[in-house]
Amino acid sequence: MKMQLAEIAKALNTTCEGDDKTIITSVAFDSRKISEGGLFVPLAGERDGHDFIASAINNGASATLWKKGHPNKPENLAVLEVDDPLTAMQDLARYYLRKVNPTVVGITGSNGKTTTKDMIAAVLSKRFNVHKTQANFNNEIGVPMTILEMKPNTEILVLEMGMDRPGQLHHLSELTHPDVCVITMIGEAHIEFFGSRDKIADAKMEITDFLREDGEFIYNGDEPLLEERAKKIEQVKATFGFKDDDTVFATKFRSYKHHATFTINNSEQKFSIPMIGKHNVSNAMAAISVGHHFGESDEEIAASLSNFTPTANRMEWEKGDVGEDIMSDVYNSNPTAVRAVVTSFGQIEVPADGRRIAVLGDMLELGEKSAELHASLADTLDPQIINEVYLFGDEMKHLYDALKSKYGEDNLHYYSPDHMDHMIEDLKNDIKPDDIVVLKGSHGMHLEKVVDRLR
Repeated sequence: MKMQLAEIAKALNTTCEGDDKTIITSVAFDSRKISEGGLFVPLAGERDGHDFIASAINNGASATLWKKGHPNKPENLAVLEVDDPLTAMQDLARYYLRKVNPTVVGITGSNGKTTTKDMIAAVLSKRFNVHKTQANFNNEIGVPMTILEMKPNTEILVLEMGMDRPGQLHHLSELTHPDVCVITMIGEAHIEFFGSRDKIADAKMEITDFLREDGEFIYNGDEPLLEERAKKIEQVKATFGFKDDDTVFATKFRSYKHHATFTINNSEQKFSIPMIGKHNVSNAMAAISVGHHFGESDEEIAASLSNFTPTANRMEWEKGDVGEDIMSDVYNSNPTAVRAVVTSFGQIEVPADGRRIAVLGDMLELGEKSAELHASLADTLDPQIINEVYLFGDEMKHLYDALKSKYGEDNLHYYSPDHMDHMIEDLKNDIKPDDIVVLKGSHGMHLEKVVDRLR
């Protein structure tokens, strides 16, 4: 972005105390990440962002939003007083989005949002100037930040949109007015706050609340909860999945150690993605569907998908310190995601002396169903396929109890949350060069620390 403070003040219906000809080239709410030309946004959280104004100034901030009536307003910095800095940042993002006027692709779903976002951006970047959500900055703070970070020549804005409560996607849809909405799937993520998959589906559908009249809704046609709710959508619709009646469906699917291949209906093009698993093929078909919306050929789409770069810790392969291969998928977790990863991992061939070792951490935010949902994963784990299982966290004790009848003592290991170091030492002593290891758990379990110690 590049705007004078005078323009920003007008967009926010306020005045600028200071030089309103100052050029703003970036926005930041973290005082450590502000730079010269930056507008500081002091947000309320565990700490009040206003308390960090001195740090923001020291790091080069050119101006700041400031909550009306908040004490200690800086005197040596341009100030725009607003009723609420977060709302003001969202309003500024709304203004800037209208000014740049890119086509907006909004993506949500219980699993696969970030991977699908990366795939879609890769598919569209060959023809268009594309700006996408970085990492998974997908909430009421991350979405406006993503908008404000885009360049003025952006033609397509690819936005990941997350939610953990009803109404959140309605707000993000109103903020962005998507031209294309994508829902990857409905799982159990955040079921603690919703109570059922039906209510999760209702909340996910909010992304379509402000879908433009000439827009398109692209969704997983293999999910009955979406099929049922999509009937109410009047805009153009397209489905992806593995059923013959989906608009785009996969055929000839094969998963290898580091990639998967497939074809689709009505096309002779072979597709390859640098990720494994049926669930990632589903994500790729969502990206193919978006590519079709923008007039891309299957040949162009296949070339883009073959070498796209996934966000870190999404089924990312690492090399361990004794030569083992490690699959890190530790950003988030829920039952559907664990089943998908374990199933894909179990299909990878290992050398004669190698073993498949799974390290699973707690799945958080499952509420009163947590014990039942953790124990239910026992059906996915077969000692003939997943040879060793390491379980970490209070909730994984339920899966440990459910697996004791299937696994011997030497092949099933449980560790409470305060025994991560013990688990790492046991893994280091157990893992051999021909083994392959998968780590999957909610971000709050910090299994990335285990990955770091195994490398």
